[in-house]
Amino acid sequence: MTYWVNTVSRSHVERGMAGGFTQANHGKPHMLRRMERGDWIAFYSPRTDYPDGATLQEFTALGQVSDDEAYQVEMTPDFHPWRRNVDFVEVSPAPIRPLLEELDFIEDVRHWGQKFRFGVFEIDQHDYEVIRAALTDQ
Repeated sequence: MTYWVNTVSRSHVERGMAGGFTQANHGKPHMLRRMERGDWIAFYSPRTDYPDGATLQEFTALGQVSDDEAYQVEMTPDFHPWRRNVDFVEVSPAPIRPLLEELDFIEDVRHWGQKFRFGVFEIDQHDYEVIRAALTDQ
């Protein structure tokens, strides 16, 4: 089992939760293809909307990959993003700032946002448990 963070605006997370899916990195397939059924994804939302929404800086969702491979959909004639099906669990949003000192993937607290520029990235089980606890133990 692998644990992931997907950096997505809150409004896009909400669309994914309503439809039972996630997209990543502006619809590109590479990171989604690395995921496997049973992997967990924590969703971090830097903003309420992409690209110009209000600053949020919260973990906003948690879900488990529920399919076997990435698939492509047509949203518009010019946009065919890749997706993975996700079973979301009920959580309450959690601000990231109180977690910065506990998360091992944050290498420098002064520049904590750098890691999220990758969009999707793998984390270890410890970091997943820190995020999961913040989302579910409120």
